[in-house]
Amino acid sequence: MTVNEAATAPALTQITRPRSIPPDLRRELIDCWVAVANTGGAVIAPEFPLPPVSTREAGAAMDRLISGLDPQRARLLVATVNGALAGWLIVRRDEHPLVAHCGVVNHVQTHPRFRGRGIGATLMYRVRDIARDEMGLERLGLAARGGLGLEDFYRRLGWTEIGRWPGALRVAPGDDRDEILMGLTL
Repeated sequence: MTVNEAATAPALTQITRPRSIPPDLRRELIDCWVAVANTGGAVIAPEFPLPPVSTREAGAAMDRLISGLDPQRARLLVATVNGALAGWLIVRRDEHPLVAHCGVVNHVQTHPRFRGRGIGATLMYRVRDIARDEMGLERLGLAARGGLGLEDFYRRLGWTEIGRWPGALRVAPGDDRDEILMGLTL
């Protein structure tokens, strides 16, 4: 690694409680979500309309995610580069005993100005360690939108396609995409 690469390598921070999120980080998370969603990123929350997404809409969704943070159930992983938010994701577990050994990764995103720098891969490698070593999970799952090459990205990181719902996601009239289910054994 060169000195320049080391200087721009992402710093990762894990947040496990709502009170640990300062207002400026909340604002950066929302701004990132809006930028990603409005540039075609596959990070549309259930309460979002189809893009364009506003700061108000993303703020309400972010507040819901933040309020659910808990060391055993849901954690936020944030990547920064030189102090600026570069990307983030959420890892969650369901507490039901039948599936408590499995977790789900949601909202994986890299701010558009940091794309192509390995931020997403760095987040995904770190989340597997957190899930296994700190949350005691044995498997992770995620759902990706077809048509963006996301399944290839996750495959390169060791994930396996475990299912597909053809045409399940309607991005726009006449633009239906597959929802691709991916899994990773920890």
